[in-house]
Amino acid sequence: MTTCDLVLPCKDEAPALRTLLPRVPRTFSVIVVDNGSRDDTADVARALGARLVRETTPGYGAAVHAGVEAATSDYVAVMDGDGSFDPDQLLPLLADVASGRADIAIGRRRPVRRGVWPWHARAGNALIATWLRHRIRMDAHDIAPMRVCRRQALLDLGLQDRRFGYPVELLQAITVAGWRVSEHDVDYHPRAAGTRSKVSGSVVGTARTARDFWRVLR
Repeated sequence: MTTCDLVLPCKDEAPALRTLLPRVPRTFSVIVVDNGSRDDTADVARALGARLVRETTPGYGAAVHAGVEAATSDYVAVMDGDGSFDPDQLLPLLADVASGRADIAIGRRRPVRRGVWPWHARAGNALIATWLRHRIRMDAHDIAPMRVCRRQALLDLGLQDRRFGYPVELLQAITVAGWRVSEHDVDYHPRAAGTRSKVSGSVVGTARTARDFWRVLR
């Protein structure tokens, strides 16, 4: 059976982890990267059997990179730890990569109901994805909120962004490198109660993230 490490970058996600971690398929070994949480994210992760990595440098890219470096499996998956995704939907992505059908498999968000994905975050995401498709012929429609690929191949890309520009830099790098991409629709749920998005939770948060995106694109 193919095994895969699952990296969950987290900051103050304890309420989400309590329900998310028990639902992760056994195929995945979970690595929770605590990126400066002020709640009991670390305690919850350890209590529910996840490996814990602490990353003191703030930023999504910093947390993801720390988790990928800590991974030991040939395959690595990345997913938000806020409860907005179904971990079982990582299985078809892993199957694509493990079978050789794709070099990376990514998720394309499909909100389960209206209001899940705020208009400002959705518009920003669509703008970036459209720009990348036209500029470098990127073969995706979302910025890879869920993804699976080979760990060493990912590290070999040499990604440098440690903030929210990381997924955009990733998409550019794999397109330039000629990676074969498969894209799967994935359900996008409301965040777990008691958590708040650092990106789409406000127009200001989305604007800051867009700034990180465009910095990478220049």
